[in-house]
Amino acid sequence: MFKKILIANRGEIAVRIIRACKEWGISTVAIHSDVDKESMHVRLADESICVGSHQPSNSYLNIPAIMSAIELTNSEAVHPGYGFLSENYNFAKILEKNNIKFIGPSSNLIKMMGDKIQAKIVAKEHGLPVIEGSDGGVSNLKSAKEISKKIGFPVLIKAAGGGGGKGMKIVHEEKKFEELFLTAKSEAKKYFGNDEVYIEKFFQNPRHIEVQVLSGKNKTVHLYERDCSVQRRHQKLIEETPSPVLNDDLRNDLFKKTVNMVSNIGYEGAGTVEFIYEDGKFYFLEMNTRVQVEHPVTEMVTGIDIIKEQIWIAYSGNTALDQSDINPRGHAIECRINAEDASKNFQPSPGTIGMCHQPSGFRTRVDGSIYQGYKVTPYYDSMVCKLICHGRNREEAIQRMLRSLDEFVIEGITTTIDLHKKLLKHKNFVNSDFNVTWLDKEKII
Repeated sequence: MFKKILIANRGEIAVRIIRACKEWGISTVAIHSDVDKESMHVRLADESICVGSHQPSNSYLNIPAIMSAIELTNSEAVHPGYGFLSENYNFAKILEKNNIKFIGPSSNLIKMMGDKIQAKIVAKEHGLPVIEGSDGGVSNLKSAKEISKKIGFPVLIKAAGGGGGKGMKIVHEEKKFEELFLTAKSEAKKYFGNDEVYIEKFFQNPRHIEVQVLSGKNKTVHLYERDCSVQRRHQKLIEETPSPVLNDDLRNDLFKKTVNMVSNIGYEGAGTVEFIYEDGKFYFLEMNTRVQVEHPVTEMVTGIDIIKEQIWIAYSGNTALDQSDINPRGHAIECRINAEDASKNFQPSPGTIGMCHQPSGFRTRVDGSIYQGYKVTPYYDSMVCKLICHGRNREEAIQRMLRSLDEFVIEGITTTIDLHKKLLKHKNFVNSDFNVTWLDKEKII
């Protein structure tokens, strides 16, 4: 096994990776910015090294500084977590050239699946149903409008090189097309350095379903699906598994096609294939070539440590799991706890945490990095922790989550804890009568 791994990330995912490494007996190196020197991931790692100032471009995205940290600490491998450099094929390529193991797929696969247009072509070639839209990137306004009219409004304009809702615009009618097309291109250039966009049919009432996979040279296995349909402006708030709207026939067909594609492209590592689901049909959305924020719900129902398996695949090239080893039980739900004020349009709420009591109890898990006295800065993502609850069924999982949210105390900052209580009690959530547009349309928040 690896002797030393550098974690090129921060916050709760860095803590999560450190814990997995310790269980493998692997030494860990935490990188941090100047404002993160008192962070939990720095305290838990065996070694730590500052790679720059608070601006992400100067620290967590600073490839030369991170490469220096790898060399200074004699690290053999790098775990990128999610966000930051986790899907940066250039970073992975540099590591490959320097014989440092990137805990993820090859740089070529990161590049291929990170390009939304290319990924769609690959998915279609390997038998996955894809959303009707442009065959590739569209830069010409006239052509883009003609394609949209052929598809039929509403349409979705999406940045080819990004995600997270950036560079994404819904166009409901032709007269708004030019303005939104140019805005999408501008945002794509700003956030991803690439103004290429493509056009797809917009679904009115879709669910967001994703399939977790682990893949090595020897085989590919799936760890069933997650339903991530509770979203606000394309940002996930609550995730669960299994999806309450799928039956076994739909699942089995989806898993078979997903495993076939992932295996055929030679993927190695943990990954997630995402789909739009509407009216009983699936459509390929994208593939994330990294661990997901919501991976704990899958771990709770399968009993499999995805991070440890990810590290093993990176080291050995193979997955140690057979499909028959994966037998999910019960239902799990995850709530993302953000330092935001939902009553003020989710305004970030940085500050110093006062009293902090995290819930515990039967089948209750908190993935986080906060503590009393910890300073939540305005420089990074506002998620401070994740609460995950497991039950014998969905009803029990909801009640356990509500009990756990009632126990959760985070003073000094405003969080989304009360929002989650409201959502979990809402009749639409209880009855699973919702989709990705639910919160944006109903104005529940």
